[in-house]
Amino acid sequence: MEYVTVSDARVPSIGVGTWQMATETAYDAVSNALELGYRHVDTAQLYENESGVGRAIEEADVDREDIFLTTKVNPTHRSVESIVTSVEDSLEALGTDYVDLLLIHWPHPLADLEDVMTGLNEAVDRGMTRHIGVSNFGKDRLERARELSDAPILTDQVLFHPWWPQRELLSYCQDNDVMLTAYSPLANGGLLGDELLESLGDRYEKTGPQVAIRWATQHENVATIPMSTSRDHLAENLDIFDFKLTREEHDRVTRPSYYRTGLALARGMVGV
Repeated sequence: MEYVTVSDARVPSIGVGTWQMATETAYDAVSNALELGYRHVDTAQLYENESGVGRAIEEADVDREDIFLTTKVNPTHRSVESIVTSVEDSLEALGTDYVDLLLIHWPHPLADLEDVMTGLNEAVDRGMTRHIGVSNFGKDRLERARELSDAPILTDQVLFHPWWPQRELLSYCQDNDVMLTAYSPLANGGLLGDELLESLGDRYEKTGPQVAIRWATQHENVATIPMSTSRDHLAENLDIFDFKLTREEHDRVTRPSYYRTGLALARGMVGV
């Protein structure tokens, strides 16, 4: 396993995502992931599967302190009190005293960002989370969130894949000790069957999806959370650290000229 180290936190560079998973499906996926060696788990209030994720963690033969657990606040919680109360509910559902990382899921157009950041900071002060961050924030909003927060912003969790490389945001994160957490590193399935990825995979005796995930983790300050309900695919996604793309290969895989595809995917994934 490789790790991303930012703001004095050491985060496994690959985790298991649970978006669109029902409670029992999330339980099975996280149980399998932990057994296979994953130590980074991502969920959210809006996924409505925190209880399944928490049960999988509780029953796993892995110490809680060895798992980096993230959940996200439903952005309809806009007041400090509402945010804190929602986190209390999440902790109860997860069966844990704390999460390692707490995010606001995306910017609510009617929310006061200062109130939101105050709520997340209150969760830190109460020991409900060790770190805070944001999700689906652009560079300018991320910069504003950092200005308003007493606690460091550990991450911005965003759509990130070879067709949507988020160069401006990534550069900002790298310059400011912020992790970029990449969701949907396979472009929500759009990269499956990609000829370039498949040809590079043949060179390294890997699959195209493994090449795409490795592409993500080779960026400085980037962790990724691919989703899968298949034990075989979970194992495959984790088996990426025994090869490394060359600089020329990495640059070839990065294809922002496919931005129209990436934009369409981004617009369709606001719930991640």
